Amino acid sequence: MRLALAILLAALATPTLAARHNKRPEHPSPRTDEPKPLGTFDDWTAATHLEGGQTVCYAFTRAKNSAPKLPGRGDVVLTVAERPGGRDAVAVSAGYAYPPNAQVTMSVERHEVPFYTSQRSAFARNGRAAVADFRKANEAVLRGPGPHGKGNVTDSFSLRGFNAAYAEISKACPAK
Repeated sequence: MRLALAILLAALATPTLAARHNKRPEHPSPRTDEPKPLGTFDDWTAATHLEGGQTVCYAFTRAKNSAPKLPGRGDVVLTVAERPGGRDAVAVSAGYAYPPNAQVTMSVERHEVPFYTSQRSAFARNGRAAVADFRKANEAVLRGPGPHGKGNVTDSFSLRGFNAAYAEISKACPAK
């Protein structure tokens, strides 16, 4: 689980994280920015992480199925984040770079949730609506263009355990 959190946070890291690692003290002190697991809930994991001195809470899961299989593709991760400055940020780390201005849509039951893309990630245009849909469904299916705009890629995510993971991050990072 620690490796999974490290992979997720590397995908979501800010540029300041890289700068912080360029100079290491002779006697390193214990790291306070390490992810802190809150628990695993069926197919979802919840954790907190310090970002810019503020606690950020994440719930995430990996794709259960992806088609077609793409050689060299990285992890495909669906994440919901609660930050002091923003609630219900829904993102997918695709494991490859999307073409510019890619059209990506997530189907949750009978609802379509539009996403915008930036490099290797896609972001829900309305995270609050996406979370409301996740709370009532069993599965979410993301569809978008493959690498270099060739073909289409479909990723399926289980929503089993989402409600419990979401409750845990909401408790750890309450709305203000």
